Amino acid sequence: MGLTSRARDERAHPLASDAVTWFDREAALCEFQDARLGERFRMLLKQIGGDIGQSIPMVCQDWANTKAAYRFFSNERVSEADILSGHFKSTRERIAAAKGPVLVLHDTTEFTYQRERPDLIGMINPSYS
Repeated sequence: MGLTSRARDERAHPLASDAVTWFDREAALCEFQDARLGERFRMLLKQIGGDIGQSIPMVCQDWANTKAAYRFFSNERVSEADILSGHFKSTRERIAAAKGPVLVLHDTTEFTYQRERPDLIGMINPSYS
């Protein structure tokens, strides 16, 4: 069974659909070496973005999808630049479309987990016995 002409057009031009999600907009601008990697990334982004803050095994829901996600992220043909390229392009487009000033917030929060006596890490405190 073949695709309808609209389905073919949407597949060829993912930004042409009326029901385009932010996942599709961000992922459509990514530049992967292989189109299959781009499609897999779109699926992963939809899974992870649908439940932000959860671990990969939680959002993937089963072992096969979890293994596929880890395989994608460890693929030598996938780089951080490939993954972020769509986001950077999409951000540039949003900034260019703004008609006024753009407020850019930056969080500089840091956590430092230093101890006064690091030699005691992992030791049982005798006063708790």
